[in-house]
Amino acid sequence: MRIGTARKLFIGFGLLPSVLLYAVFVVVPVFWSAYYGFMDWKGIGEARFIGFDNYVEALSHDIFWQSLGNNLIVVAASVFGQVPLALLLALLLSQGTWFQRFVRASVFMPMVLSSVVIGIIWSYIYQPQIGLLNGILSFVGLEEWNRAWLSDPSIAMWMIAIPIIWNFIGPYLIMFLAALSSIPQELNDAAAIDGATRTRRLFSITLPMIWDTIKVAIVLCISGSLKAFDLIYVMTKGGPAHATELLASYMYNNTFNVYRYGYGSAVSTLIVIISLLLIAGSQILMRRNNQ
Repeated sequence: MRIGTARKLFIGFGLLPSVLLYAVFVVVPVFWSAYYGFMDWKGIGEARFIGFDNYVEALSHDIFWQSLGNNLIVVAASVFGQVPLALLLALLLSQGTWFQRFVRASVFMPMVLSSVVIGIIWSYIYQPQIGLLNGILSFVGLEEWNRAWLSDPSIAMWMIAIPIIWNFIGPYLIMFLAALSSIPQELNDAAAIDGATRTRRLFSITLPMIWDTIKVAIVLCISGSLKAFDLIYVMTKGGPAHATELLASYMYNNTFNVYRYGYGSAVSTLIVIISLLLIAGSQILMRRNNQ
């Protein structure tokens, strides 16, 4: 009993510095931002209490809802792009395929680059005059498909979704590889002896065994997508005509360009609330589908 108590105390003291840092730099700023969301404040001078006016204004602003719609596109691209691709690549790599090195290099390369660098690279790829994408289309005889990919409001957000998917496949691939390695090989061997096909083993053994990892990956996708900022800001700064505006860039522009710190704080609080609602909804949905 004493050994168990000592072990718990040791673990608690070991985690205490990290918990304190997280509380000071993450938890407290969230509540502090929510507090300033009730204020009319320009960053200097006295803050004036105005109640829910900032929140009401944000929810009645067309650009806010347009930014939320763009964020939902990013969420969909992440959940239905990053997670399935990372899982597929993890399954292929776990089988020892011949193109392992190519897959690992192409997927892990974004992990060693900053999002700013990736944004610059893809900006040149989409560049209408000297960009790689238009160059390839012209080379294969599809010049009529050439266009200014990031200047067309109808497709700009969808084109940005591509580098977003590529940028974050690597971390989820590592998670799935670790989860797959924890599955006892005896289960697959026994199922194979009983005549189960690879597809049957995938849906009856592999996916149920790593289901918790998949749920964690989806939570990370949703939370990361709703706070996406740097790659979008580098590539388009939210343009053209707010076609690629996200909630984070909308908050940034109102806070640091218009100097409406209270309004920006309200928007950031709404981002947290929307993120929690989407995460809770996804977990409820996945729990029901798993029953």
